[in-house]
Amino acid sequence: MILFLKSNFLKYLTKSANETMAFGQLLGTHLTQGDMVALVGELGSGKTWFAKGLALGLGVSPDVIITSPSFSIVNEYEGRFPFYHMDLYRLGSVSDFQSAGLEYYLDEKGVVAMEWADQWPDILPIHTIWVKLVILDETRRHIILTGENPRSEEIIESMGKEFK
Repeated sequence: MILFLKSNFLKYLTKSANETMAFGQLLGTHLTQGDMVALVGELGSGKTWFAKGLALGLGVSPDVIITSPSFSIVNEYEGRFPFYHMDLYRLGSVSDFQSAGLEYYLDEKGVVAMEWADQWPDILPIHTIWVKLVILDETRRHIILTGENPRSEEIIESMGKEFK
């Protein structure tokens, strides 16, 4: 359920992990090669469920198991184009990011979803769409999409049209 919408801001309410995943899937259908999704939220807020939905929306087979890359740092999946799911919780500095060779994934050959992106704002491209997941209670989440550039505004506007 959309709670608020303007060109660079969309606030949505989900009532279960499956609804969080479904909203992620809807966003995934609006993404294209080169898009960057910054996932923000406290532990247990649903960032990985959202990323599972993104994968489905990007055409990753539903038979593929999408897992959190907490220890591997990045998982790669094939869909309409490559989908790179990153979890940077365990990295301590930008030099850790660079020494792991992760800037390779930001070269616009696929779609990147980065968990804990709020710790890394300096490395994110300007066209990043921010997704904040806020825990309301055991099952409900506010999902807030924001962006301050033409590409993220285009995505948010097209998402809003899905609910009119």
